[in-house]
Amino acid sequence: MRLRPCTPDERAQVRALLIESKLPIAGLDTAAIDFIVAVEAERVIGAIGLEAYAQAGLLRSLAVREEHRGSGVGDALVQALETQARERGLHQLLLLTETAQPFFARRGYALVERRLAPPALRDSAEFRSLCPASAACMQKDLGDRP
Repeated sequence: MRLRPCTPDERAQVRALLIESKLPIAGLDTAAIDFIVAVEAERVIGAIGLEAYAQAGLLRSLAVREEHRGSGVGDALVQALETQARERGLHQLLLLTETAQPFFARRGYALVERRLAPPALRDSAEFRSLCPASAACMQKDLGDRP
């Protein structure tokens, strides 16, 4: 398995994976989302996206093909995204989830009230309309590390 930035040719595979994983795809073509993909035999087996807003980032759309779940692909994608966020100078990551709260809690993400998210994130499509109000909002401080 290799992790790398998503190429334009792989966007359709990422979209199909998100649909298969029952994650929202609205805004994929209009939002500035940088995807990292996990690739095996030239097939996308996992993906995670980052939307940057000033010093905070929105972690979007972590998805792993069902047959690869539990094998460390999701963990590797989250670590790669956190590294990328730090390199871009982001100090915190936020996410919304209806199903993956325990997964992210094990990786240092804590529940926070949605209203405490930075204003730019609250104005994103993900916060405004893509994820229901029942979705848990989680946050992780990345510190000042590069």
